[in-house]
Amino acid sequence: MQIELSHDDIETIIREADAAAQRLRRKLSLPLCEREDLGQELLVDLLRRLPAYVPSRGSIGAFANIVLRNQSSRIAMRHHRQRRAQGGSLLSLEVPLAGTREPVGDTLTEDDGLASWHGQPCCAAAVTELHHALQAALARLPAEDRRFCAALAHRPVTALATEGFGSRSALYRRLADLRHVLTAHGLGPAWDDLAAA
Repeated sequence: MQIELSHDDIETIIREADAAAQRLRRKLSLPLCEREDLGQELLVDLLRRLPAYVPSRGSIGAFANIVLRNQSSRIAMRHHRQRRAQGGSLLSLEVPLAGTREPVGDTLTEDDGLASWHGQPCCAAAVTELHHALQAALARLPAEDRRFCAALAHRPVTALATEGFGSRSALYRRLADLRHVLTAHGLGPAWDDLAAA
């Protein structure tokens, strides 16, 4: 069934989806940059369900609100399932280890650092060798990719997305491509903190 929407109807749909994304982001305690992704997911679901809208039963805003609430609940349940699968929350250095009272950060020596906690090598010779291999591989990359790698070394992808490097999905695709390029330049998965963790 084809539905004719006025400009006001379209604005109402977008406004409702944006408000629902903001509520869901706050409810799930997600970073601010997640709001746009949530909004897009909610809006796509709403547009997919739009043929079920019957104007005689209520306004487009009321229909959108019901659809968005239901989809928000499904997203929240999926998010909570993922958190439970990861042990309840993200790993924090301030959280005590199971069965102890001291936080994880107090059990690590300064020499170990977070890298050893994730099983990465701490040997000075291995670190130096990896540093030289990274320098050689990065020198072969185009300037734009070197700039992206330098920014990625200090900030997560979500922060780069908010700083104008592109959308999160585009940055993740670019990162996946760079992993293959760096592997082709002689770096194994050891250079990749994410793969090593």
